Amino acid sequence: MADRQPGREILADKRVVLGVSGSIAAYKAVAVASALTQAGAVVDVAMSREATELVRPLSFQAITQRPVQSDLWHQAAETEIGHVTLGHQAHVVLVAPATAHTLAKLALGLADDVLTTTVLATTAPLVIAPAMDANMYDNRAVRENVQRLRDRGATIIEPAWGRMASGLLGQGRLVEPPEIVEWVRIVLARGGDLAGRRVVVTAGGTQEAIDPVRFVSNRSSGKMGYAIALAARDRGAAVVLIAAPSALRPPLGVELRAVVTAEQMHRAVEAAIADADLLVMAAAVADFRPANTARQKIKKDGHELVLHLEPTVDILAATAGASRGRLVRVGFAAESEHLLIQARAKLERKELDLIVGNDITHSDSGFGSDTNRVVILDRAGGCRELPTLPKHEVAHEILDAALPLLPAR
Repeated sequence: MADRQPGREILADKRVVLGVSGSIAAYKAVAVASALTQAGAVVDVAMSREATELVRPLSFQAITQRPVQSDLWHQAAETEIGHVTLGHQAHVVLVAPATAHTLAKLALGLADDVLTTTVLATTAPLVIAPAMDANMYDNRAVRENVQRLRDRGATIIEPAWGRMASGLLGQGRLVEPPEIVEWVRIVLARGGDLAGRRVVVTAGGTQEAIDPVRFVSNRSSGKMGYAIALAARDRGAAVVLIAAPSALRPPLGVELRAVVTAEQMHRAVEAAIADADLLVMAAAVADFRPANTARQKIKKDGHELVLHLEPTVDILAATAGASRGRLVRVGFAAESEHLLIQARAKLERKELDLIVGNDITHSDSGFGSDTNRVVILDRAGGCRELPTLPKHEVAHEILDAALPLLPAR
C-alpha cells in the first residue's frame, strides 16, 4: 500500500474511542491504538475491569498520550462525566476485542462499566471486532447478539479462523490490527465527497496467452490503480476494482473482479459501468495478443519462434458511445516521448473527460514505482502538471479533478 499523506489521511484529527474488553486478545488492542495514533487520530481508550487484568492501562496511555478510562465512577473533571463526554465527542467507537459477554451486554443495552456506558452514550458509528474461544462464536446466543447489533447499524468485523489460546481450532481469533484500522477508515468514509457514487477502476497489466505457460504482457504492477481504488473508498464511494493479475492485496471494502486478458477486462468493464458514475482506466491493457494460442507448451527445438500478433479490443474507446453524458471517463497515457502531444491526442481520440499522462522513462514515475509524476489534461484544454508524489496522493489529485465533472444528483 502506498504511503498516506497527512492531508489526505481520513483518520487525521478524528476522535476514536477504543473500547477494550477482557479477552486474551486485548494485547492486540495496543497495536490498534498505536496505528490509529500514528495516523493522526485522537484515541481515547475505555477498558473493562477484566481488560485491565490482562493489559495495564499505562500501556495505552503511553501510546495515545491520553488518560485511560477504566473506572465508571472516576470523574475526569468536577463538571465532566467521563463516559458521557467520550461518547459525545467521538467520531467513531471501536470495540476491539469484544468478548461474548460484552456482545451480550451491548445487544441488551446493559451498562455496568465504562466501556458499555460509553457505547450507550454515543451516537457515533459503532465498529465491533469480536474475539473468543473456539465454538463460542458459533453459539446460537452469540450469533443472535451479533445479528441484533448488526441490525442496529453496527459494523461487525468477523473474527478469523485459527488456533486459539486454548489450543483449539475454530473461528474466534481477533483479526490483525491493520485490518481493524482499515475498517475504521471505511466507516469514517461514509460521509466523504464521493458518498453515494459508484466508481469503477481498472488496474494491472493484462496477460495474453502464447501457450499454457507463456504470455504477452507488460511491466505494470497495478499500484496506481489500486491506489485510486483505495482513495475512492476513503472518500465514500462504492468501488469496483477490475484487476489483472497482481501481487498486491486488494483494499478492504472494495469489490474485486479479477480478470486476466484484455477481452475479459472489456466484458467486466461493460458490466460494471452500467450503473457507475466514474470510470478510471488505470490498467495497462495489452495492445496486442497472439493470433493463435498453442494448446500445449511450445518446446524449444533450436529454431526461432515467430508470433503473429493481432490488436486487442480498445476498452476505453468502446465505452464512449454507451456512456455519453452519464459516465465520467478517465484514461491514462504512459508514454516514452512527446508526452503532452500523445496524451492530448488520446484524450480527443477516445473522447475522454480527463487523461493522466506520465513519462515512463523517469525512474520515479515508471511501472512498479511507489511514486508518480503526472500531468492531468481535460477536454477544455486545461493542463495541470504535478510534482513527484506518492501514488496514493496522485490518486486523490485525479479524483479531485474528476469530482466537479460528475453529474449532479
